[in-house]
Amino acid sequence: MAAENTSWVAEFILVGLTEQSELQIPFFILFLGFYVITVVGNLGLITLIALNSHLHTPMYFFLLNLSFIDFSYSTALTPKMLMGFIVRKNIISYAGCMTQFFFFCFFVFSESYILSAMAYDRYVAICKPLLYRVTMSPQVCSYLLSGVYGMGVFGAVAHMGNLQFLSFCADNVINHYMCDIVPLLELSCNSSFTNLLVVFVVVAIGIVVPIVTIFISYGFILSSILHISAKEGRSKAFSTCTSHIIVVSLFFGSGTFMYLKPPSSLPLDQGKLSSVFYTAVVPMFNPLIYSLRNKDVKIALKKILSRKIFS
Repeated sequence: MAAENTSWVAEFILVGLTEQSELQIPFFILFLGFYVITVVGNLGLITLIALNSHLHTPMYFFLLNLSFIDFSYSTALTPKMLMGFIVRKNIISYAGCMTQFFFFCFFVFSESYILSAMAYDRYVAICKPLLYRVTMSPQVCSYLLSGVYGMGVFGAVAHMGNLQFLSFCADNVINHYMCDIVPLLELSCNSSFTNLLVVFVVVAIGIVVPIVTIFISYGFILSSILHISAKEGRSKAFSTCTSHIIVVSLFFGSGTFMYLKPPSSLPLDQGKLSSVFYTAVVPMFNPLIYSLRNKDVKIALKKILSRKIFS
């Protein structure tokens, strides 16, 4: 009987960030600016690391991949959001919606685990400096990166598998600016507690496991720093971790607020604001945080600029 009352949905309509017409153009300009900064900042950081041989270290290897991930998932989401500000009906096909959701899950999971890999790198650099080159060899870094993207595939496939059991009835209006699991579950006519449980478990693997890894790493780092007698040494050790701690706090803070709460306790309008933070704001801030607070990146940038000026 349930199957007879459901119909296959060929397309969805994305409500967008807001339905207030007077805010559409200001929001379009604002988020277009965010996206331009995100693209220029992340691609600029990737180019800077690739062109400077003294930045070819494990720390910058992971930072390059973080920039690639930020650029990629921002590009998977933001253009469609921008379109929603200037068209009357922001339509996305069923296949387009599933594709966007797959890449969103893949890159968000990958970001969670690249941040934990970066924390492990800082742990080895500060707690075991003499073994750093051996422990963080190119082969080990490649294994870690394979694990990062492997978890990205796991997160995307797990969420997509969960969606395959859902049916969408006559209503095809998604109260969001992107295809995300929570509004899709609310739109479905046969979602159950099991679907919500799967979402919670998968998201917990994507958020809790990396956070625990990061906390353990920084616990050992803090212990090592406190045993450093020289004040200069302590401040230098702290400075190498500050940028990473800021990025981790921004990303996991907004992600936890959005996904690790019962859907009833967080209205979708508030959820959309939280989503904006980690899909548009965090990818924009990451290259700024790492470039403005990092002496090596500043020196590399000055060298490239001086070469261009003299040439």
